[in-house]
Parts: sequence; structure tokens; C-alpha cells
Amino acid sequence: MAFKIGLLGLGTVGAGTAQILLDTSGRNPLLKEIIIGRVGVRTLTKTRTPKFPPEIISTDLEAIVTDPNIDIVVELLGGLEPARSLILQAINRGKHVVTANKAVIARHGYEIYEAANRAGVYVLLEASVGGGIPIIKPLKQSLGANRITSIIGIVNGTTNYILTEMTTAGADFSDVLNEAQKLGYAEADPSADIDGWDAADKIAILASLGFGGRIQRESVYCEGIREVSKVDIAYADKLGFVVKLLAIAKGLEGTESDTLQLRVHPTLVPKSHPLANVDEVNNAILVEGDPLGQVMFYGPGAGSGATASAVVSDIMNIVAILKSSNHTQTIDPLLSCTHQHYCKITPIKSIETRFYVRFLTRDVPGVIGHLGTSFGNYQVSLESVVQIGFKEGLAEIVVVTHCVCEGNFRTALEEVRTLEAIKNIPSILRVL
Repeated sequence: MAFKIGLLGLGTVGAGTAQILLDTSGRNPLLKEIIIGRVGVRTLTKTRTPKFPPEIISTDLEAIVTDPNIDIVVELLGGLEPARSLILQAINRGKHVVTANKAVIARHGYEIYEAANRAGVYVLLEASVGGGIPIIKPLKQSLGANRITSIIGIVNGTTNYILTEMTTAGADFSDVLNEAQKLGYAEADPSADIDGWDAADKIAILASLGFGGRIQRESVYCEGIREVSKVDIAYADKLGFVVKLLAIAKGLEGTESDTLQLRVHPTLVPKSHPLANVDEVNNAILVEGDPLGQVMFYGPGAGSGATASAVVSDIMNIVAILKSSNHTQTIDPLLSCTHQHYCKITPIKSIETRFYVRFLTRDVPGVIGHLGTSFGNYQVSLESVVQIGFKEGLAEIVVVTHCVCEGNFRTALEEVRTLEAIKNIPSILRVL
């Protein structure tokens, strides 16, 4: 029995997916039953590898998703449109869907899942988060008996590469970004990566699966790495930390409430933490639950081979189900997604966390005491206050707080800014 797929997109991931499906030697025998029936591309003028005959490759994407001979539509176009519309068309035609598109799932997942459940088809998305790292299916299946309490991850390879190079080479952000673009790790317009949007899409998906509710993507607090300086990376190192862009989803401790913390921001991570040594373009996702405790998923978070591996894995899952069920429309609840309610997202000002702050102050007596008093006025307790040295005639002071309410911390900072001794506050970073 052969199963035909319609492959939408033949870019980096699409080409990698096609290569696996065309070269089945030494791989799972199930792959021999999967045929690339049609391939959809935006233009026919580009030279592509692998090559397909003219009768298979087409720019008419809609004709592919409505083709009655296609069993599974594999959407690897990226972006919101036409991806969303094509996915919904495929579902309405009774076709199963595999996608690597985190943006469309993060923003339109509810609509897509609802349509799939009505049609009795699967929408699988292992490749949408973490490249080749298995994380979607483990959250749905292997960890399904656990009450998930937190999901914390390094889920963007571009930013992790930039921060790693800034740490190891002491380089400036702009220089490393240029190098990342030359190496193909960063896009010509890197905003989605360095401003944290890509990571926010991914943590929205993971939180939805881990905590069993709908997530409004716009409710994810998002802060990128543009303002992270090599100076702060060096100070973090001296204090026993590394700087990482973390995507964080946490449940409300001690309850079964559907209220979550959901945020993306650069973070000082203790060197003893499991995520501290995840470097270069690698990703890692640390999941904590009851009764399991902690488990970490680690590996390449992007690239043709890694992401295509996850795409083909999803295709194989669907084919295996179709073979065993003789094409009946009974859906395995451990592979489908059904979310009936929206999770409540804690406002960032109400979250409790630690902070790192770097001050440039005039070298006058009592400045550290004044800092302590102003913070104390708003219940901000200081873990450490260190005068690092002098910069351009100004004293450089680094403060690390205990865990405090962010709203109190921000209010305290406003008072600190009014102190005559405070010249500038170049950096504010959260601490894990």
C-alpha cells in the first residue's frame, strides 16, 4: 500500500524532507510506502535539489491540497499566508497535515485543531519546535501522566549562537550578528530571532500542549537580545552566570490553576544549571512535572537534516496509523489537540524573579547606601552589591536582587533614577 504526500515548499527543510523520502536505504521500511505525489513551489525558475519531473512540481499550491490522490499535505512554506489557508483547505478535504510552521500554529492553532477534529484528521507539528529534538510527541504522550509545572528552553539557535560567541570571544553583538548572517545562521532580516518572536511562537505551542489550554500568542511577554552587551556577559561570568535567551512557561505553584507565567527574555543562568552549557546553535528544553521531576531534551534546533527528520517522523506516524486503521476516521486522542479554554497569563509586572542591574554612578560617598534604601522602600531585597570599577570617570556598580515582584522592582528603579548620584542604568536583566 502506497501513501502519497503533497509537499508544499522545497526550501531548506523541504529539500531535506524530500532527500530522506527518496533515499530510504537503511531507514525504517515504512518509508518505502511513502511517495512524493506532488511538490508545490512559489516559482519554477530556481534550480533545486532534488529535481522533480515537470508533471510533479507545480506553482498551483491549491491544486495540490485539493488533489484527491494526495493523502497527507506537508506544509513547509512558513509564514502565515497562504500557509494557514492551505492547511485549512487540506483539512476540509479530509487530508492529514504535517507542518513545521510555528508561526501559523502559535497564532491560528485553535482554528486549525478545531477544523482537524471536526474532519477526523491529524495535524502533526513535531518540527515546529526544537528542530530535530523530539518534544511535541513526548509532551503529548510520554509525559502525559505528569502534572507539568514548568517548561524552560533555549529554543532559538540563532540567538544562542550569538550569545555563545559573545561569551567565548568577547565580541560585540553587531559583529557576531554579521558573522551569523554570513554563516547562514541568521536571516537577512534577523528580527524574528533576535527580538524573541520566534522563541515566543515556540513557547506558546509548548505551553499549550504542556498545560492543556489555548494560548493567545500576543499575551507572551517578549524581549530580545539587541541590548545585551559584552560588558554584561563578562560581569555575569564573574558572578557565576551565563546569559541565554530563555523561553519560560510556568504554572502557578501549589495549585491546579490554569494561570501561567509565559515570557521570553535574556536571562542570567547559573553555571550549574542544566541549560548553562547549551551552546552554539543547539537547543534544549527542560520540562519539570509531577511525579517525574526534571527531564531535558537537547539537540540541533535547526537545519535541513534536523528539522526534516522531525517532519518525516510525523509523516511516518500518520502512515502507521492509516495502515493499522484501514483509513477509518478514529482519531488517537494522544496525537490530536483539543483545548476548550484559554489559559490566564500572569502580567509581567506581577511575576516574581531575580534581577541583575548595572549602574553608572558619580563617585560620591554613600551611593551604595542610597541604592539600598530606595530598593528597600519597595520591598526589593538585594542579594549582592558590587562596585566593579570605573568607566569614563564613573563608578560602575552591579546589583543582583533576591526574588522580587517585578512591579515593585520597576517602581523602585524609578526612584533610583531620581538619585543625584545615578548617571545611567545601562543594563537590566532577569536572573533564573
